[in-house]
Amino acid sequence: MTRLWDKGAPLDSRVLAYTAGEDYSLDERLVAYDARASIAHARMLNQRQLLSDADFSAIHAGIEAVAAEHGRGEWRIALEDEDGQTALEKRLTARIGAAGGRVHLGRSRNDQVLTAIRLYLRDAIEQLGAGAIEVADALDRLGEREGSIPLPGYTHMQQAMPSSVALWAGGFASELRDDAHGLRLVHRRAGRSPLGSAAGYGTPGLPLDRHATQRELGFAEVQEPVTAVQLSRGKAESQLLFEITLLMQDLGRFAADVLLFYTQEFAFLALPDEFTTGSSIMPQKRNPDVFELVRGRTATAQGCLTEALAIFAKLPSGYQRDLQLLKLPLFRGIDLALATTSILVPAIDAMRFRADHIHLDPSIHAAERANELVVREGIPFREAYRRVGAELAAAKPEK
Repeated sequence: MTRLWDKGAPLDSRVLAYTAGEDYSLDERLVAYDARASIAHARMLNQRQLLSDADFSAIHAGIEAVAAEHGRGEWRIALEDEDGQTALEKRLTARIGAAGGRVHLGRSRNDQVLTAIRLYLRDAIEQLGAGAIEVADALDRLGEREGSIPLPGYTHMQQAMPSSVALWAGGFASELRDDAHGLRLVHRRAGRSPLGSAAGYGTPGLPLDRHATQRELGFAEVQEPVTAVQLSRGKAESQLLFEITLLMQDLGRFAADVLLFYTQEFAFLALPDEFTTGSSIMPQKRNPDVFELVRGRTATAQGCLTEALAIFAKLPSGYQRDLQLLKLPLFRGIDLALATTSILVPAIDAMRFRADHIHLDPSIHAAERANELVVREGIPFREAYRRVGAELAAAKPEK
């Protein structure tokens, strides 16, 4: 099995299967981004007189055509391709001939794939932030719809102070908007262009213009020095997975409340049949599986973060093949968070609180009464605290 960069003996198929792993299939989502970066790189080569006008024209049209075919599902990356970058170049060369072999001048697969990943990350960050905001908006609608319904506020799993649907939903909505802001902060690391750093040590002898590709691709800056590029691998990915973990943990805590409120013992909340599932043995059961899986998948998000951090934690400088393994936890974490925010919006819109089932213990107003004594009589809070506590103790029926 001979590849574009093999230097004689073909690669043992078992080695290809192990080293490519699932990487070639993961690259499916990067083809459009790699095509965009390849066109920008070819344009820069042309502007630097390293690529003729005719070759650039053929490369530009060829890449657009091949990428469009991929977008229509007319081809997919195969194991024999090893990765998306090779698949794109092979199909380009098959389409336009020898000119296709000129597009790799001044690039390595290392900076090529990282450029595509960072372009993809910029879109993923926006999609994730939008998903978090959509869930927050759904919680706002819940607060507007049923916000006046009282709820007990809990500390230590005991009724503590009065709350409401509006306060409960509003707290989660606020944190989700904070999560969206945290996601956007990842743009700083994802916004540095690695293109032109090649295998991590630049392109000696080639007058590349890294700023030209940076501007065309919309990166905020060129990442310098070139040796920093491979050292930065995994940082933007892990920062995004960290923010995804915080988002998923907020959604998991929300789900935990919903599950508690949905129990027959609490019965604060009604969920429609469309958002619950049946039991295989108990005819009466309706199970809140969506919320259970949201709660459980917080562990998956944290696992993706831990895996990503561990992959590059103790690598030496320069490119190492281990870095290829970052894609799986990265993509899994992104997909998990997008799927979770997507399902929660209609689920929240379908929720209804059952005001007749919500009962607040009279003692829940104790802190408020203590505060009123301080305001009305001017006594220290600790004295008011003791007086209210004594009144409640005296009023409690003997067992």
